[in-house]
Amino acid sequence: MTVFYKKAMIGLLLSIVALVGTACSTTETSSKQASVKLIQDESVPYIGFLLDTLEEERWYKDKQLFEDHVKSLGGQVKTLAANGSDAVQLVQAQLLIEEGVDVLVVVPHNAEEGAKIVELAHKHKVKVISYDRLITKSDLDYYISFDNKKVGVQQATEIVKHIPKGNFVYIGGAETDHNAVLFREGALSVLQPLIDKGDITLLADQYTDEWNPKNAENNMKTILTKANNKVDAVIAANDGTAGGVINALSDVGLAGKVPVSGQDAELDGVKRLVAGTQTMTVYKPIPVIATQAAEMAYQIAKDKTITTDTDTTINNQKTDVPTILLEPMPVTKETIKSTIVKDGYLTEKEIYRK
Repeated sequence: MTVFYKKAMIGLLLSIVALVGTACSTTETSSKQASVKLIQDESVPYIGFLLDTLEEERWYKDKQLFEDHVKSLGGQVKTLAANGSDAVQLVQAQLLIEEGVDVLVVVPHNAEEGAKIVELAHKHKVKVISYDRLITKSDLDYYISFDNKKVGVQQATEIVKHIPKGNFVYIGGAETDHNAVLFREGALSVLQPLIDKGDITLLADQYTDEWNPKNAENNMKTILTKANNKVDAVIAANDGTAGGVINALSDVGLAGKVPVSGQDAELDGVKRLVAGTQTMTVYKPIPVIATQAAEMAYQIAKDKTITTDTDTTINNQKTDVPTILLEPMPVTKETIKSTIVKDGYLTEKEIYRK
């Protein structure tokens, strides 16, 4: 059993524990516990961190960095992962609210379904910060993320540098993730003028259910078959979908010949940059978002407000949400050491060892 699989199983067990714990609570118990923190000192800010999944490498980094920073500030934190289930994530929110969290920081599995978490939290006077992915159609309190349209712009721009004309494919993320919609919008803002000129033909433009690399691989295989393998470039929304795309390209001898984008600077993706099968990734400095989100949550828990200035507001289809948008960074084989390694996100040993 791999370490990664073991970690995924731990995340699943946490979800099961959350479900069992909530199932054992009656409505009366819930209302009594809603304001009782399950920690020794009730004056200590208590923050709940709800992740969509721990089945992707990057979320372990978010989890560790967020937890460490909350603790360094003097707070307590509990993280639960829903492993791609809206129902489990809602139950986990209920569990943390019953334990008396002051703030919920949420990476929603589904942008619209996350609104139920906001509604539940607000009934108990708990504020919600949407982390990395926007919760839509809700009275969300705060949102912190990267400029996700810019991510798509960076992906498409880098690929067009390599292949300015030809048959392109867009492989997006999960349509239920608002970020995936923004990545696509950013990429198309670069591609559409070239499509209009006739320089680029967009052979396929589709989302990938659950961000699943295997789904991306199967979709790419279908596209290659229909196009008789005449594909010149692929913009894949993240490193996971890029990996699926590259597997499909490899099967027909095109891996390393067709430029492919990615995102998240996952170790496997960065190794593919070195190997030449993936053209670029987008590095979103996880230490920055994790620590800033932890500071926001701690301030809200302690003072019921934040002192950090929000950059802007983003409309989530119900309200204008105070927002902090951070800068993403494109990474190629040539810039790995000056970006990812320099920040300590990955080490040279991890990346370059055989």
